[in-house]
Amino acid sequence: MNERTGDRCSAPTTAQAYWEQRYQDHPRPWTGRPNAILARWVEPLTPGTALDLGCSEGNSAVWLAGQGWQVTGVDISATALERAARHAADAGVSARTHFEQHDLERSFPAGQFDLVYALYLQSPVAFPRDAVLRRAADAVRPGGLLLVIEHASAPSWVREPKVEYPTAQEALDAIGLDPKGWDLIFLGTPERAVTETTSPDGQPGTIKDNIIAMRRLEP
Repeated sequence: MNERTGDRCSAPTTAQAYWEQRYQDHPRPWTGRPNAILARWVEPLTPGTALDLGCSEGNSAVWLAGQGWQVTGVDISATALERAARHAADAGVSARTHFEQHDLERSFPAGQFDLVYALYLQSPVAFPRDAVLRRAADAVRPGGLLLVIEHASAPSWVREPKVEYPTAQEALDAIGLDPKGWDLIFLGTPERAVTETTSPDGQPGTIKDNIIAMRRLEP
């Protein structure tokens, strides 16, 4: 967490304790690479201000800052944010990154942004995701982009237990945005190769993502 960061949750929560323990026990290898889907959407855009909800250890936030964006990264875990700030410093983009700790159920970063994105903002502990994404939509300034990328399936090799994922349309409906205020640019569930891991016997697989991309209309 860099020196500009002063926003701390006042008391630990179950979600906060879960994610803090997870980051302490399982540090992620630093790749410096952004989420590939995010990169494809962002590369044509003119750099501006961005809000990364659930920024983890900062791969995408640091990459965006390197492309000229001014990025606010938000996570519930202080450990993740400290690593993100360190990665930003190592990459020479501390001046274009600002990391804040928020339990998004209780607090939310101030301001509006040209780009607001949530990458796999899904949790095994209780989390009011739809309400958080509605607040995320409010944080998009007119003309800006809301980008939500989420798991829509387990890896293809997983057979049990069966998990029901929402369709892209169900995910969009659950956010509950007024369609008159938004231009729906993309809504779909593409399949991609799993790049993060392999099956227990070392075989590659595929996975599906829901992608919601919406541009906020000028008033």
